[in-house]
Amino acid sequence: MKNHFEMTAWSALVLAADRHENDPVAVDAGVPCKALAPVAGVPMLQRVLGAIAASDRIRRITLVGPPRKWLQELPDISRRIDSNSLGWIEPAPSPSASAWQGLQELPEHQPVLVTTTDHALLSTRMIDYFLDHAERSGCDFVVGLARLETVQAGFPGSRRTATRLRGGPYCGCNLFAVNTPRGRELTAFWRRVEEQRKKPWRVIVGALGWRAVLSYFAGRLTLEQALERLSQRLGLRLGAVVLPFAEAAVDVDTPADRQLVERVLAARQG
Repeated sequence: MKNHFEMTAWSALVLAADRHENDPVAVDAGVPCKALAPVAGVPMLQRVLGAIAASDRIRRITLVGPPRKWLQELPDISRRIDSNSLGWIEPAPSPSASAWQGLQELPEHQPVLVTTTDHALLSTRMIDYFLDHAERSGCDFVVGLARLETVQAGFPGSRRTATRLRGGPYCGCNLFAVNTPRGRELTAFWRRVEEQRKKPWRVIVGALGWRAVLSYFAGRLTLEQALERLSQRLGLRLGAVVLPFAEAAVDVDTPADRQLVERVLAARQG
């Protein structure tokens, strides 16, 4: 394992713009965008930035959104942007386009951690674990996942979306590692999925092939098989890191999610 002085220096890209107007979390919290919604008295954006900044792995952080006028409510963040100690660029119309736009602002050979501002329980320990394993994978692009059983054990009764692959099911964790220049090409596939959001299976079937899709519906497709199939079709080396942290799969998409995070943080403080 690399020592502190041999660690790869990463950049971090934080997607902080709302996907739609009148985001339900923002409306519930009475703020102009979800990134500013407080949990335990601290805006989610500040929590995410704090966790990332505390990692020795991260050398540079860039925000994609929200609009600068709304960041005036966070003077410290505005000052950091003005002094260029924190990067900021205008958001694009969709998350995939924002990610692509942000990646274009970073050096081509710079490995990049991509996450979202609604990852209110993100921790430095979680980030370092993910980056350590992503780097060792040798893949171009790595996604963070958590087993549904891990999430349910940490948050009994909480409802999470899960992909039912054999060996899982698995929940997404909004953690992505773009290890190589080639890994950046995956955003094109992400854009195709978003463009076909009403019929995403058209893109997925095209990428996996009908045999793999039928195996999925039959409960026979494993995570490794799905990644291998996608790697072959997309011409990339795709990998996954299965995280042992239940909190990794908790993003704040609804007011109920925000209440859950509030309870978690209150219990920790208590």
